[in-house]
Amino acid sequence: MAASDLVSAFAQSSLPFVLFVLVYAPFLLGGFESVVRRRGADGRIPVRTLDRGASSSAAAAEPTGYPGGPYDTSLLVKYEHHVAQHIWFGEERGPKKELKVAGHGLKLTSRVPLALPPQMESWVSRSGLASLQRTSLNKIDTNLVSAFVERWHLETSSFHMPFGEMSITLDDVACLLHLPIRGVFWSPQDVTEELAVELAVDYLGVSQGQAQSHVRSCRGSYYKLEWLYDIFVHHRAASSWAYATRAYLLMLVGSTIFADKTFTLVEARYLLLFRDLDGCSGYSWGAAALVTLYRYLGDAFMYSCKQLGGYPTLLQCWIHEYFPTVGKEGRIGILLETVVFPER
Repeated sequence: MAASDLVSAFAQSSLPFVLFVLVYAPFLLGGFESVVRRRGADGRIPVRTLDRGASSSAAAAEPTGYPGGPYDTSLLVKYEHHVAQHIWFGEERGPKKELKVAGHGLKLTSRVPLALPPQMESWVSRSGLASLQRTSLNKIDTNLVSAFVERWHLETSSFHMPFGEMSITLDDVACLLHLPIRGVFWSPQDVTEELAVELAVDYLGVSQGQAQSHVRSCRGSYYKLEWLYDIFVHHRAASSWAYATRAYLLMLVGSTIFADKTFTLVEARYLLLFRDLDGCSGYSWGAAALVTLYRYLGDAFMYSCKQLGGYPTLLQCWIHEYFPTVGKEGRIGILLETVVFPER
C-alpha cells in the first residue's frame, strides 16, 4: 500500500488516528512476518534467525540442538559427551549402566580410633580436619548420587534442575563437614615417583627400599590407604608421633575429601600438605574439598566415565539438606499403611 493510498483511506475512515495507525501501519511498513514459532517433531522449538533477509534454506540449516536437551549449544559445548544425551537414547553408561560411587565410611569406622594419644590429638585438632573422623556415611545411595551427577554441567559448575541451577557452596561445606573455609588455598604440585619415595622416607619414616617397593607396586605417585594405616599403627606403637600423625592425616583425607577414583590409593603430592604439622591448620580445607569434588563431577558427567571420585558423603548430605523428601516414603504411602479395609 502506497503512502498516498494510506492518506486517502484515512480521509474516508471514521477511525481515530491512533487506532488507524495500529491497524494499517504494518501495511505501510511493507507487511510484517508472523512471529509464531511452532514446535518440531521432537517437541522442541527450532532456532530461527531474526534477519528478515535470510533465506528459508539458511534458516533450515541452523542447528536445532539435541533432542531432550539444549537447543542452544553455544554454552554447553560438551553436551555431545554428556551422559544425559546418551540416556535420552537409552544408552546409559555402557554395559555396566551404573556409575560406581564408593565411600570409605565402613573402613574409617575400623581405622579411626575412638581416642588418639594426646601427642597426636593436639596436632589433629589444630589441623582443622578432626571433624572428618566422624562425618563419613557408611552407605552411599548410588542411585541418588548418580541422578544428580547426570544433571551436572562442567561449563556452569552447577546442577541444572527443572526450576533453575543449583551448586554446592563453601558455606554448605562449612555447615555439613565443619571444615575451615578461610585460610591459605594451596594446590600441591605434581610429584614424580622418585619424589614420592623421598617424601615417604622423610615424612613417613619408612626405609628407602620399602618406599621404592611400595610406590612401584602402586604404578605411579600414590600410596595405598591400607599401607598408610599400617604405618600409623607401627609409629603409634613406637611413639613416633610426628610420623604417626602424618600417616593418619594422609589416610584420613585420602579416604574422604581427596578420595581417588581407584578407591584404594591417595596421591603422594598431598603429603606435602603435612610437612609442617603446626602450620597445616592455616589451609582452607573446605575450599580444597569443594574443588576436588567439582573436578571429579566434571569427569563423572561424561558418558565414558565409570567412577566418581571425591567425597560422596558431601554430595549426598547436600542433596538431603536441600531436597529432604527425595528418596523418602511419601505421605500417600504412610496413609495406606493406616487404612483399615473392611473384611469380605
